[in-house]
Amino acid sequence: MNAKKISSKEKANKTLALVIYILQAVAFFNGITAIIGVIINYIKLDEVKGTWLESHFRWQITTFWFALLWTIIGVITFVFFIGMIILALNSIWVIYRIIKGWLRLNENQPVF
Repeated sequence: MNAKKISSKEKANKTLALVIYILQAVAFFNGITAIIGVIINYIKLDEVKGTWLESHFRWQITTFWFALLWTIIGVITFVFFIGMIILALNSIWVIYRIIKGWLRLNENQPVF
């Protein structure tokens, strides 16, 4: 599929979405970058409303909040075996969402 042409404003917001995907990926090593990414998402969300990039920003926000929820549940239940499974599945899910979003972003297409 050919990538569609985008305006300079879209290009800047696309770069920002890419940076946020990178921040989410780096969060596997330090945790804090995902918080920075979701703050940027919320600050810039109005700017991308109605564009194909809005789906990426919403995808990233949803990824952050559900990952945080399942991380908390996994940590709480870690003393039981189930916590390790929850954390492992959560990690796989986050990796999937980062890769899927990144690939669709690269094609200049909405995530969903």
